[in-house]
Amino acid sequence: MNKIYLDHGATTPVDKKVLKAMLPYFNENYGNAASHHAFGKEACKAVEAARNEAAIFFHANPEEIIFTSGATESNNLTIKGIIKRAKIDNAKPHIITTAFEHHCVLDAAGAMQKEGLAEATFINPEIDGVVSVEKIRSAIQPNTVLISVMYVNNEIGTVQPIAEIGAMIKKENEARENKIIFHTDATQAVNYFSCDVDDLGVDLLSMSAHKIYGPKGVGLLFIRKGAPVARIQDGGGQEGGKRAGTLNVPGIVGLGKALGLAAKNGKKDAKKIAKLRDKLIDRTLTEIPDAFLNGSREKRSPNNANISFRNVEGESLLMLLEMAGIACSTGSACSSDSLAPSHVLLAIGRKAEEAHGSIRMTLGKYNTEEEIDYTIEKLKESAKKIRKISGQVLDDFYKAKEKGVVKEEHEH
Repeated sequence: MNKIYLDHGATTPVDKKVLKAMLPYFNENYGNAASHHAFGKEACKAVEAARNEAAIFFHANPEEIIFTSGATESNNLTIKGIIKRAKIDNAKPHIITTAFEHHCVLDAAGAMQKEGLAEATFINPEIDGVVSVEKIRSAIQPNTVLISVMYVNNEIGTVQPIAEIGAMIKKENEARENKIIFHTDATQAVNYFSCDVDDLGVDLLSMSAHKIYGPKGVGLLFIRKGAPVARIQDGGGQEGGKRAGTLNVPGIVGLGKALGLAAKNGKKDAKKIAKLRDKLIDRTLTEIPDAFLNGSREKRSPNNANISFRNVEGESLLMLLEMAGIACSTGSACSSDSLAPSHVLLAIGRKAEEAHGSIRMTLGKYNTEEEIDYTIEKLKESAKKIRKISGQVLDDFYKAKEKGVVKEEHEH
């Protein structure tokens, strides 16, 4: 049985060109980039080449690129580092973010709030999964030090108005003594959208390599020169003193190569993927009754199809698709062990039962039209099978109730 991978929002396969670039730094050029001998200098040279590649991609200066273990660390460094450095007279520093961010942002902001180090405001997106610039502006307080909004939502794929928010913050800062720092988690955006940090108006930007056909365990944080971010990890003086720890040289090399490939092929790949995504969405919504798309159709990542099916339990649907050789998810991979409904779908107004009946299919550059056709057929079969079973269960329940077998206390 062929296996079909539709979970690129969770991770992507490493591109063969990326792997080829990485391999020498595992067992040939294996030096520590902080060492001053020839082995170390060779590793350091490779790291700086990757840093330059990243700087070109994001239209930043090389010294503004900090390598990390991934977006989770980058987001924690952003939020906790800004709060640690913030100086507000007679008030706690205030963070604004959205209610449907990745958990690493929500939990980091919540932790700062719980520890009494900051105040936090969580803005609900609109029903289409796009956050309102005006709602964010209205939430700004005199003690606001940081606004963090993800570029592309990791579950429903909706694209946020980052450049518009950046322009709004720039205008607000004109009359402020303590400037607001603007951060975006661009992890799901790098493959498909412009990440020019000046055009976006961001002071910090985070991402992970494994979402763009690079290796796991490595990412970066763009920190605009002068942005007040304190280190949160003590140790050596690596990365300009911002992030202690021995550099993951093979991973960093892979990240640089993956960014170079994204710059070269991203638009072409996005066009192909969007065509397949549209076919998947259109046929699913047309051919399966009571199926509906979560989030805006227009302001959407080219690779994302998040669909709810009424009277279908999402986990059961995933199991049947898995048996048919199709891999997808019900939401973020980081929350896959949780039985709670998606906080993203609840934030856009979906009911709990609708959230539980949703699956996320995220496409990649290696998917084919034949795979999408097969997936649609299996979706149709699986949804019909689950609905038939659930309908029989309900029929049995009501028949038992009529006979008095089911007692009132068991009905709640």
